[in-house]
Amino acid sequence: MSSLSVNIMACWIVVLAGSVAASADQLKLVATTGMVGDVVRAVAGDQARVQVLMGEGVDPHLYKARSSDVRAMLSADGVFYTGLLLEGRMGEALRKTADRGREVVAVAESIPSARLLKSEEEEGHADPHVWMDVSLWSRITEVVQAALCRIDPADCEIYKANARRYMEELVQLDLYVRMVIESIPEDQRVLVTAHDAFGYFGRAYGVEVRGIQGVSTDSEAGLADINNLVRFLVKRRIPAVFVESSIPEKNVRALQEGSQSAGHVVIVGGELFSDAMGRPGTWPGTYVGMMDHNATTIAGALGGQPIEGGYRAWRKSRQVSESNEEGGSGENAP
Repeated sequence: MSSLSVNIMACWIVVLAGSVAASADQLKLVATTGMVGDVVRAVAGDQARVQVLMGEGVDPHLYKARSSDVRAMLSADGVFYTGLLLEGRMGEALRKTADRGREVVAVAESIPSARLLKSEEEEGHADPHVWMDVSLWSRITEVVQAALCRIDPADCEIYKANARRYMEELVQLDLYVRMVIESIPEDQRVLVTAHDAFGYFGRAYGVEVRGIQGVSTDSEAGLADINNLVRFLVKRRIPAVFVESSIPEKNVRALQEGSQSAGHVVIVGGELFSDAMGRPGTWPGTYVGMMDHNATTIAGALGGQPIEGGYRAWRKSRQVSESNEEGGSGENAP
């Protein structure tokens, strides 16, 4: 073997050893849903590997922890979940993990009670779908940051800086969603979906929300629920209803057929991400991309004016505009 080959091999061994060491130094974190996992990834950055237990299209209301999930949580440095009974069937596994001394954090349970919506059909329990209000969801960033600082005090300043950056991004996202929804004619701002997951979205962005099922998908919708919504659609001349990625379409299709039988054509305006994000590695597979997709889809189907290219194009144009303004100010400065 030539000396050059030996040197190249030695370099690769050093690189691989460094990679293994870096991986070994990383925290191991677990999140139940993609929405929680995305915040944890943003705050942890390169200091951690984050495993999300529930993938695309998974309904967290019905999800039960598998044995592999329990093993992952018990071996993790920290476990993050929504709380507010969203992952109700995982309660025992989460308690077991906490009893073993792991850092287990219910991120949404830090939100002040006055800011939470209460669900009548769920015996007054809070609606857990808080990520549908971007401004409200941004509050959990600091909860995640504080937990990571407890787990890994040495890197606390890194987590604080990452949290600040992510919260700044969410401020921009909140502005964008509000602007896009406000482009819908006011009398058309009615969102009808498979289940009542968009209450916070409606409160934050001025949309009337109706769901076939309630806040939880544990109970099936009855024929009376569907008939009542059909009458509502016909009376209000609502142009579109929406399916959800984590809920079967059959009830929404029944709404569409019932309205058509009553002489009112209703289209399916598109698929929304409610209890789960899109496929990992795609734009809707991030929290920002999920909310961008939802706002754009809703506005497009209800007569609004979504921006071509969505949030990313809007954000880029704002950054260019801000940069030009700063450059102009510098040229005119004495």
